[in-house]
Amino acid sequence: MRNGPDGLYERLKAYEGQPAATAGAGKDLVNEPMIRHWCEAMGDTDPAYRGPDPVAPPTMLQAWTMGGLSGHTDRSGAYDELLTLLDEAGFTSVVATDCEQEYPRQLRPGDAITFDAVIESVSERKTTRLGTGHFVTTRMDIRAGGELAGTHRFRILKYAPAAPKPAGGGEPAARRPRPVINRDNAGFWEGVAAHRLLIQRCEGCTALRFPWLPGCGACGSPDWDTVEASGEGTVFSYVVMHHPPFPAFDPPYAVGLIELAEGVRMVSNVVGVPYDKVRIGMPVRLEFLRVDDELELPVFRAQDGGEG
Repeated sequence: MRNGPDGLYERLKAYEGQPAATAGAGKDLVNEPMIRHWCEAMGDTDPAYRGPDPVAPPTMLQAWTMGGLSGHTDRSGAYDELLTLLDEAGFTSVVATDCEQEYPRQLRPGDAITFDAVIESVSERKTTRLGTGHFVTTRMDIRAGGELAGTHRFRILKYAPAAPKPAGGGEPAARRPRPVINRDNAGFWEGVAAHRLLIQRCEGCTALRFPWLPGCGACGSPDWDTVEASGEGTVFSYVVMHHPPFPAFDPPYAVGLIELAEGVRMVSNVVGVPYDKVRIGMPVRLEFLRVDDELELPVFRAQDGGEG
């Protein structure tokens, strides 16, 4: 499982630039029912997505390319060959790590979607908390009427799981995963470090937005400033995580979708109450949890029915 004598890394690199999907086609035209369902699920009431001349939410970009349970017939063999090569080398586990999207063109009902995907990069062997493996990035170019409508980069880690540490062996405790900090969200994490929860505010239409984005989904303006959240909120929805286990967490635990007093929502942990006592509508209050010497995270403490 090394980059060494067997030339594994060179064999992996040979797949860079090879197609992952060719001449793909969306199974449905961009359509208003799917836009409506998406907006209802996300709680997005932006008027741009309804009315006589709606556009599709940009974040639906990948949804128009999905094959559903019946799959697609346009996937190339190169991607499967690459994953098989990694499996045979012992990197049998997989986790999605992040994605990046760009939106040069709005999509409207009636647009026919086509796409091509390429294996953009395969990293050298990396050692992570999950184990040792290789990051694989694919890039999908999505078109409408032959015009580029969006680019979707998707990154996975194919890895060999790290051996569990023996109990009482004096090994350091597992760390929480590090957040992916980029040019679009660096200001948010700078605020967290200063114990401030910052929300973006569009300078064009004053709409608040979270998570942080490079432009306004309501009016398209790239200009923004920030407002500091009061810290008050309620549990809009939640899930209880039981599986899969991860060394840095102790399941079961509650993950909440918190509606802040300012009207935006964010995902965070609900603390101060047993996981099975979390309820929709429960009032919560922001606090900052130091999880190790390098990382603090915003979490929300239950304000009724809690413990501690």
